[in-house]
Amino acid sequence: MRLGATARSACTSATGLPPPALSTRPVRRRKVMAVSSGGGHWVELRRIQAAFAGVDVFYVSTDPLVEAGLAARHYTIRNVTRRDRLGFLIVLAQLIRILLRERPDVVVTTGAAPGFVALAAAKTLLRCRTIWIDSIASAETLSLSARLARPVADAWLVQWAHLARPEGPEYWGAVL
Repeated sequence: MRLGATARSACTSATGLPPPALSTRPVRRRKVMAVSSGGGHWVELRRIQAAFAGVDVFYVSTDPLVEAGLAARHYTIRNVTRRDRLGFLIVLAQLIRILLRERPDVVVTTGAAPGFVALAAAKTLLRCRTIWIDSIASAETLSLSARLARPVADAWLVQWAHLARPEGPEYWGAVL
């Protein structure tokens, strides 16, 4: 409904004051950081890209070759495993730099370890909304990264219905 002349005059006559000016500031689009490791995690993240329509999305991955197929901004970070403690510090520094430059509103990841580090850093530094989607390859149990992501994930999701529990994670469907 538009604020027409009748509504404006009703505002003026009821309060004796002119109606408040409508803001001319442009509305900022929500910014989403989509992050994953390479391989299957990246494929799953790309499968949900339609959900990012209408938002300002940028991607972070461990594979520099994926940039060629993207129309959005892309950052490459180091790949890290749970045995690489120095690597975790490097990835954390890389992600902090990206987070402070881009300042996303939401961070979405399909894993693995770099995705967990991204969620934890985004939640801690910027109080971002965070979404963890565990890999479809985790068919029997949750991945280690998924278990670690629980405290920092606003939406903690699995892709197998039998892994969902009342206390979480939740099942909203499968990506593949």
